[in-house]
Amino acid sequence: EYGCTLNELKTLMEFRGAEGIQKIKECFEDTNGLCKRLKTSPSDGLNERPEELDNRRAVFGQNLIPPKKPKTFIELVWEAVQDVTLIILIVAALISLGLSFYKPPGNTGKLHNIFALGGGGEEGAAGWIESAAILGSVLVVVLVTAINDYTKEKQFRGLQNKIEQEQKFATIRNGQIVEISVADIVVGDITQVKYGDLLPADGIIIQSNDLKVDESSLTGESDHVKKGLAVDPFMLAGTHVMEGSGKMVVTAVGVNSQTGIIFSLLGASDHDAAVKKQKSKSSKKSSGSKSNGHNADSSLGDAPEEEEGEETDGEPKKKKSRRKEQSVLQAKLTKLAVQIGYGGFFVAILTVVILIIIFCAEVFGKYNQEWKSECTSVYVQYFVKFFIIGVTVLVVAVPEGLPLAVTISLAFSVMKMMEDNNLVRHLDACETMGNATAICSDKTGTLTTNRMTVVECYLAGKHYSNGLPKHSDLPANVLQPLVTGISVNSAYTSKVLPADKEGGQPMQIGNKTECALLGFVSDVGRDYESIRQDITEEKLFKVYTFNSVRKSMSTVIQNEDGSFRLYTKGASEIVLKKCTSILDQSGESIKFTVADRNQMVKDVIENMAGNGLRTIALAYRDFPADSPPDWEQENSVVSNLTCVGITGIEDPVRPEVPDAIIKCQRAGITVRMVTGDNVNTARSIAAKCGIINPQDDILVMDGKEFNRRIRNSKGEIEQSRLDAVWPKLRVLARSSPTDKHTLVKGIIDSTVTPVREVVAVTGDGTNDGPALKKADVGFAMGIAGTDVAKEASDIILTDDNFTSIVKAVKWGRNVYDSIAKFLQFQLTVNVVAVIVAFLGACILKDSPLKAVQMLWVNLIMDTLASLALATEQPTDALLLRKPYGRNKALISRTMMKNILGHAFYQLIVIFVLLFAGDVLFDIDSGRGLSLHSTPTQHFTIVFNVFVLMQIFNEINARRIHGENVFNGVFTNPIFCCILIGTFILQVIIVEFGGQAFTTTGLSLSQWLWCVFLGMFELVWGQIVSSIPNKNLPKFLSVSIGKSEPEVDPALRGEAEDTVPDLTDQNLRRGQILWFRGLNRIQQQISVVDAFQQSSLHRKSPSAYSDVTRILCLTIRVVNAFRSSLYETRHYKRSMNSLTSIHDFLPQQHQHDDDDE
Repeated sequence: EYGCTLNELKTLMEFRGAEGIQKIKECFEDTNGLCKRLKTSPSDGLNERPEELDNRRAVFGQNLIPPKKPKTFIELVWEAVQDVTLIILIVAALISLGLSFYKPPGNTGKLHNIFALGGGGEEGAAGWIESAAILGSVLVVVLVTAINDYTKEKQFRGLQNKIEQEQKFATIRNGQIVEISVADIVVGDITQVKYGDLLPADGIIIQSNDLKVDESSLTGESDHVKKGLAVDPFMLAGTHVMEGSGKMVVTAVGVNSQTGIIFSLLGASDHDAAVKKQKSKSSKKSSGSKSNGHNADSSLGDAPEEEEGEETDGEPKKKKSRRKEQSVLQAKLTKLAVQIGYGGFFVAILTVVILIIIFCAEVFGKYNQEWKSECTSVYVQYFVKFFIIGVTVLVVAVPEGLPLAVTISLAFSVMKMMEDNNLVRHLDACETMGNATAICSDKTGTLTTNRMTVVECYLAGKHYSNGLPKHSDLPANVLQPLVTGISVNSAYTSKVLPADKEGGQPMQIGNKTECALLGFVSDVGRDYESIRQDITEEKLFKVYTFNSVRKSMSTVIQNEDGSFRLYTKGASEIVLKKCTSILDQSGESIKFTVADRNQMVKDVIENMAGNGLRTIALAYRDFPADSPPDWEQENSVVSNLTCVGITGIEDPVRPEVPDAIIKCQRAGITVRMVTGDNVNTARSIAAKCGIINPQDDILVMDGKEFNRRIRNSKGEIEQSRLDAVWPKLRVLARSSPTDKHTLVKGIIDSTVTPVREVVAVTGDGTNDGPALKKADVGFAMGIAGTDVAKEASDIILTDDNFTSIVKAVKWGRNVYDSIAKFLQFQLTVNVVAVIVAFLGACILKDSPLKAVQMLWVNLIMDTLASLALATEQPTDALLLRKPYGRNKALISRTMMKNILGHAFYQLIVIFVLLFAGDVLFDIDSGRGLSLHSTPTQHFTIVFNVFVLMQIFNEINARRIHGENVFNGVFTNPIFCCILIGTFILQVIIVEFGGQAFTTTGLSLSQWLWCVFLGMFELVWGQIVSSIPNKNLPKFLSVSIGKSEPEVDPALRGEAEDTVPDLTDQNLRRGQILWFRGLNRIQQQISVVDAFQQSSLHRKSPSAYSDVTRILCLTIRVVNAFRSSLYETRHYKRSMNSLTSIHDFLPQQHQHDDDDE
């Protein structure tokens, strides 16, 4: 059907350079022959008949790489069950369930009369209920985990699809340039490529202008590759266009492109490795293919990496992290988790030691018992019981709901930030932005509207400042180079279209500066489209495209007589330096001296720039046909120009920007403008925005002056010199991307401030990539930004608006505060629970709060509390304070005051009820009863009051800076629903929990007292908040969740190999593995209790072996806990290696400790 097959095209794309050009000549004669074979037109492209496009997709494939098949819900359930501690829990619960129906012969109750820890005769009736309740809890945990993973995967696949659908590419269809989705591109399409594009498919160049491509993502070579019909016409998917423009015919898409082939190889090798090993004969070839694929795929999100520690050529291969270090919150949470672990471990050991001492003192001292060999198994049972109580204390001490709160808060913020025009690509950037202290912003499009219009000009010796001239006002010798120069010396993708609505403004498509100049041609009374039809893009002889070094663009066309004319436009100061003549009032070329240039700069350019206008100079030069220059010598070609004129382009400041700048300054964030524009224009716009004020002691300078100040006599950058500049610098004009990177790096590495600066940067160009990567948070422009800039960024601004950055700051601070709120609430619960469990175990020889009750408190309450406190909406009050900073404690003195104050009240209430509640309520005491005795109202009241105090303390936890806790409480429906729902569930558990929850029904008066004691938390909260912070000791906030001091930048890479990264925020199941493991160990306490009671009633010789089995099981459980704790402390996760949205998606055949 077509003149070439899919395999022929795939083979063709494997060639490069001269060899490839020869192959094209052999098979197709030239590129026109290739287009003819593919039934496409180099100028008009394909027609858009659906049947034609569908047929091409059927023959040559679709332009998409099928993602890995998502895991089914059943697979996710099975994965959730694979957890080691969960398996141990299930096995132990099943064994306990079986033993609960076993009636041992005889009685070993003598020791129980001495030390009341044993069970009564009701064990058989009650044991199975507790075991069944634990199995039910396991089912809930598994289902919750699976549902969470399923919805998480679905959410991020949807996010990935959204990004892919929004990616458009300029394609010629039916002779018209249209923006179509990259997935709709087919073989035979003619696409336009330009500076900054990320190529969506393989193709062959059919026309190019100064085209250079970065192919490092496929070849590993960093040098830019020049592309052209005579040099190398092969364009590859996944590579970046760094300079120039052109057109190409698409020859391979999707899995048939070079990138797609690599993905296929990687997928096949993964599959083969999972099924069986290849024979050495065949593996030699596939090994080479896989190696090439891996090396070439350094920037592709789904490529698997070698596991850490794998050696290559005798040296260990280490994973590289994309980001530099932990975020502010992550570093603090890491330290806090370790501190809490140490504290809990100490209390747990102390509990076990005290219990053993009390046991030995009472049994062998007070009652003068001797150690009897036949009682050894009973002694071991008691020691195991004590050890389990110690583990209970440790489990209670760890805030296992914290990772869930972080996950929920980040996920909620990311979802809401999308509504505020912030597309978050790396989750940690969301929180980091809340601690930003500096923002380096572009001017055009971010602070301004990016709707450019020529409002002033200098032509034919006259400055038109109050209205533009018409064609009749200009000499023909000025009008021709002006109109033709602007029309052809602009990207042909830039155009001005009529307004959609009557009375509306014309639509600007493409580069906005070029659109302003094209609009100027229309205002003069000429049509640029007619000129472009006469001089098509194929007729352009040579193009020097705009880049950050040239700051100009030049185009050469050949006239009918064989002579050449060069048109140039660019930054006025730069272009004027290359001009030696200028057109006067009559259109004649006259000499243009240095003095004339200085006068024009003073009278025209500075005048325009002072009004906030961007100045663009227009010039030309003629070359004779008989002696053309060496076109590769750009400096000699673009010189001795004749100046046509100067245009002043207005780009109005966005009306909402000045208020946003004031909010940033009030919030302790310094805003700096980094622009390529004229220094006077930049100063004028900065003043309008509010970045600079006349009375401020600040610096405004251009890139040349900036480099002069920061470099020594050898041209090297010195940090000390940079430190003398950046604190006062507010505007950096005429800057290159290198200058921006130097500034960002200098601010980050500086030590002149007490706390390391957290820097955010905006960028839209390809060369902004290094600065975006170096910054703590990189913002790419969603509209004007290139694909390269977006790929290097952390957050994409979908509206290119500076106010969206301020919204990101607000959401980032809200994440930080949400975690702090949950910490305040969670640590209050944990402090009270640890002390109650510790003192209860030491005094009552058992924990007053039973295992299943703690399961409700820890699992359900924590989950609901994290959801309630992590979904608070941000307020403008968040921008009224300074950033927290890296070295400020996560738990402030106010928070610690609240934690200790509320813990004090709760402990007083709990212990009064525990030791005097039976007398106060005139009920039977619950102290000293056997393990599975009938639940008592006494201990039910203790449990009920404890939970109700936490419910009402949740309201107190809504504010962490002493604000009114009731303010806006009804604006968060999630919080209200969870509060009410938790209370209803508590009522159900107390009234109907029975033996499973060790509760019994309470009377109305008992309920009213319980609610009163719980509600008094609100009153107590006001009393605590009234205590002045200045009266509190400073040590209350020192070293609690405080991040480590900054690492020397030179040693940062080395430090990454040694500093553990405990707080991966990538919404992964592995991130809460060890916390969840601790949580589940707690549930095993009741299981082991059931074991103990079953064995204690045995007299047969098999009792000892049963005890041994139980002890071994317990040791395995504890070892699982310990290994989990210590492995986590040395758990290296490269959480910041995300380079694309693909990294958010769960990958198959990966382990929890892989670098996902």
